[in-house]
Amino acid sequence: MDAPSTNAGLDPATWPNVIGEARSVADALPALLVEASHVASSIIAGWHGRRRAGPGESFWQFRPFNMGEPAKRIDWRRSARDDHLYVREREWEAAHTVWLWADLSPSMVFRSRLSNVTKRDRAIVLMLAMADMLAETGERIGLPGLTRAFSDRRAAERLADALAHLSKPVALPDTASVKRFADVVVVSDFLDPLEDIAAWISRVAATGARGHLVQVLDPIEETFPFDGRIEFSDPELGLRLTAGRAEQWREDYQNRLEAHRAEVRDMARRAGWTYFLHHTDRPASEPLLVLHSALSGALDVMQSGGA
Repeated sequence: MDAPSTNAGLDPATWPNVIGEARSVADALPALLVEASHVASSIIAGWHGRRRAGPGESFWQFRPFNMGEPAKRIDWRRSARDDHLYVREREWEAAHTVWLWADLSPSMVFRSRLSNVTKRDRAIVLMLAMADMLAETGERIGLPGLTRAFSDRRAAERLADALAHLSKPVALPDTASVKRFADVVVVSDFLDPLEDIAAWISRVAATGARGHLVQVLDPIEETFPFDGRIEFSDPELGLRLTAGRAEQWREDYQNRLEAHRAEVRDMARRAGWTYFLHHTDRPASEPLLVLHSALSGALDVMQSGGA
């Protein structure tokens, strides 16, 4: 499989921790699924069909009959109401494939005193809520490398079940199943090495798919409000670093984080993708509304024959 992983070459001694993290995800999923359903329900009224004429089962509108069209398209019952001929149009309902991914790597299992939720749990809620919303319009949804793409009103439950059986958390998903015209939504802190992120974006972009990156950060990761002697630990590599006077590191740290974030944002822009920043102390509905707008625009391009 060609996806990069910050856990590649994992030492067997660390597998108990990996198994523990997988069990933690499985234990949290039922509550997160309920939360995702509530979040999706709060904004799902704005997520309707394609609003475009085409093959489908749902009635959209009547329009005047145009000379040269087959007479069998005339809706005679509606036309009998006045002196005009009308055609019954149905709404365009061809299924579109959207691959969803939530980063479950160790760096996501973080929550500070400034937030009520870990980055991992927020990422899962966003992914499952998006699955709920997409399922309402019959889109094909899947977890790249874990499931096939499918259309099911119970899509969120099926994705949650697949995540519950995930044995090895990775930051970025496999790309083998991603095809042209699909959309790929990844929710992550994107704190991995920039070269890994760039290589993954290049592989997805080469398929002709569109990407949407949602960077999730805890507010304390932005503000760095630490003073005095502080020990920092790397959840990915287990490294530890002690600062004698942490407040002296604040400006350099914030500059480095901003540079990293700007580079991820620029990578997305160069690929023609979308990028959003979300903090875990903000409502989950905010990035969902932005994703709704971005995906709706992508669907409009696809319907009109764009790449």
